Amino acid sequence: MRPETAQGMFMLYPALFRHFKQKLPFGAIQTGKGYRNEISPRQGMIRLREFNMAELEYFIDPEDPPCPSLNTWSDSIALVPDPDGEHSGECLITISEALSAGIVRHPTVAWFLARTMDFLINVGIDSTRIRFRQHASTEMAHYADDCWDCELHGEHGWVECVGIANRTCHDLLSHERHSGSKLLKAWRQFEEPRSEIRDVLVPNGASLGPAFKGRAGKVIDALQNLTEIPEKMPFELTLTDGSNVQITEEMATRRSEEVTLHGEWFTPHVIEPAFGIDRIIWHILDHSYTETEKEGEKYSIMKLSSIVSPYDVAVLPLFDKDGMGEIASDILSRVNSMPGLRGEMDSSKSIGRRYARVDEIGVPWAITVDHETLKDGSVTVRRRDDQKQIRVMVDDVLLNLGTGTVSTLF
Repeated sequence: MRPETAQGMFMLYPALFRHFKQKLPFGAIQTGKGYRNEISPRQGMIRLREFNMAELEYFIDPEDPPCPSLNTWSDSIALVPDPDGEHSGECLITISEALSAGIVRHPTVAWFLARTMDFLINVGIDSTRIRFRQHASTEMAHYADDCWDCELHGEHGWVECVGIANRTCHDLLSHERHSGSKLLKAWRQFEEPRSEIRDVLVPNGASLGPAFKGRAGKVIDALQNLTEIPEKMPFELTLTDGSNVQITEEMATRRSEEVTLHGEWFTPHVIEPAFGIDRIIWHILDHSYTETEKEGEKYSIMKLSSIVSPYDVAVLPLFDKDGMGEIASDILSRVNSMPGLRGEMDSSKSIGRRYARVDEIGVPWAITVDHETLKDGSVTVRRRDDQKQIRVMVDDVLLNLGTGTVSTLF
């Protein structure tokens, strides 16, 4: 039972590298279940033996790490640097400043910190209850050069929900060492050709041609691209397609010569953001749930982000008679025909009960069809978060729903 989903992506690196046309950077994402020998599962969805995760393995050239401009992230975020490092104590700082100050050590890690912050806020996490804590040297994973945990604050205090680690080349080197595969590398083209003296194997075409026929070209390419020359012959040579051939003394001659290098093979490094899905969902619900009092009773509202709400709008006919139900059905059909929008209709119980039901599950908007609708085509639009209501013409409501600007009507 796997503790993480990551290793499958490292084993599939050769196929992924070919898929991305043998160019870096590229990433692969896998979601699924992980399993841990948790002695005492507790705290709801926080400590589990079986949990859902999403992991991204982002393969990069360590000499040319990708980092889009960080200046677009101007908001300060809460960082808790390594207490054993040069910086200590929680600080509010922009991600660009943190990278410049050396608090965040790698530009691609900094980029993923900012992207993670954006993602969590978009799905409904309270930005004031997010912080990033850097691992101390005493807790750093053996494979990591730097690691940050994104912690969310809720009912159970600060809880790790996302880990962003610079795994360097540990995984690919380990797979290469134990499998013997030569396909776990990438090619780095030099800006200018370089010359150096090195031992090379000069292919003997007269011998290779008859021995390998149609594959002779691939054998010659593999011989010319060897980074380590075997001390003895014969030896096994791995071709680019993964097959092995045996090279004997008459097939190649060892020679020291000046060679012109146009590039080199290297082991890519990996930046890994890993998301604990269950914990994030728990905190979305924790941060979204509010209670007020209405008519002397507890009233619950789930202020979910529209991105994760079960649907976008509830269409509620005041009564299912006098044509109100038909008008509501027509509005619902128009909503559901709009890209990215989903609505549901509810016509049972009192209108107050129906408002309460959609508030409890986090539907951000409600459209009520009533007697005024029959007269002038206007409807009541209700905002979940403060229960404010306004009268708007149906076409105007639908236009603003489609553009995500309903709030501007209030």
